[in-house]
Amino acid sequence: MRKTLYIIGLSTFVFSCTSQQNVKKNTYKPKIPVSQAKPAVKTPVAETPKPKITNDHGVEFFTTNIADATKNDNTVSYGSIVSAKPAGYKVVKTYFPAIGQNFRQRYLILHYTALPDDKSITVLTQQGVSAHYLVNNTGDNEIYQLVDENKRSYHAGVSNWRNDKNLNDTSIGIEIVNAGYTSDATGKKIFAGFSDEQIRKVAALAKDIVNRYQIPATNVLAHSDIAPTRKQDPGPMFPWKKLYDEYQLGMWYDEAVKQNFQALAEEEVPLKYNDPSFIFAIQTALQKFGYYLDLSGKWDDGTKRTIEALQYHFRPQNYDGIMDAETWAILQALNQKYPAK
Repeated sequence: MRKTLYIIGLSTFVFSCTSQQNVKKNTYKPKIPVSQAKPAVKTPVAETPKPKITNDHGVEFFTTNIADATKNDNTVSYGSIVSAKPAGYKVVKTYFPAIGQNFRQRYLILHYTALPDDKSITVLTQQGVSAHYLVNNTGDNEIYQLVDENKRSYHAGVSNWRNDKNLNDTSIGIEIVNAGYTSDATGKKIFAGFSDEQIRKVAALAKDIVNRYQIPATNVLAHSDIAPTRKQDPGPMFPWKKLYDEYQLGMWYDEAVKQNFQALAEEEVPLKYNDPSFIFAIQTALQKFGYYLDLSGKWDDGTKRTIEALQYHFRPQNYDGIMDAETWAILQALNQKYPAK
């Protein structure tokens, strides 16, 4: 009996060992050596040498643009470079300037003061309101600078144009001494004119600013354009077309395009004038051009004042705030020429 059990046990052990060896043989997979790619050697890219900073009596200037001018970028410093002076450390300009930058000054806004020369100076220098420049009406060749162009002046207030708001942050303001307006017996606003000397000053000043900061035509605006429900300045007596024709400043529509739109508008406006969908289309076109207003589908006060602002700028012969055929044609011609990007 014992011999029998011994033989059975031995047989079981041999079978178990044989099975384990078979399993190992079946599951074994030899390792295949993997060749690793050698890291690529980077060839150092030589940096384009940047123009040097000019040093004048310890004050640094940079007067060369190395950014992409086609994107309205500019690295030129129109004044001394302002730098930090951290205690115990030295700020160096080894890699100055980065090309990824542009100017804060993206808009030029024109105003009138509605005050005589002396009071205009007092208000704009001694109170909370200000502007970068003041164009007087004294017949001389002087233009008063009141605020550094690199600093924010308080001239625009609550303001909007296209996708931008609070334009004090991104604009230069020019105030022009002018009496503003009075109202006649019917309530119509009667505006004061500007002297030829003032217009020449404004044109020369605006041209210089626009060229230096590459301000596009769509961003040369009236205060009434950026705040149509609050402001009227510089009003319909300001010669926007003269600035456009003689100095290539600001916007103006093409007459032939306007005439093409007017032919249809002569039929469309009388027929659809009180149709909410037509009013909504006009409000949408005003908003598309740049004005900020509610799309109410009604001839509300905000819409009337916005139309008035458009007329001050582009149709000064009649600024009653009514969307007639000519005003509608002008708006469409402007939107075609200056599409929002």
